[in-house]
Amino acid sequence: MDKRLDTWRNGSGERRWLSLLIDAMEQAAQPEVLKVPVEAAILKALRAQLARPVAHYPYAPSAFSRRN
Repeated sequence: MDKRLDTWRNGSGERRWLSLLIDAMEQAAQPEVLKVPVEAAILKALRAQLARPVAHYPYAPSAFSRRN
């Protein structure tokens, strides 16, 4: 996992990640995808996850602490 984070942190990895995110959002926005109903169990799990407090990620403090 650390290798994936290092790849993401460099410029090309960040652009790649963003490009994949945009592609996924465009695909999800297609009319034929939007017509498919979402299972109740998936919606329940999503609502439960969104109701939780924001997680504290262990990588953020070290990234911000280097800014001096």
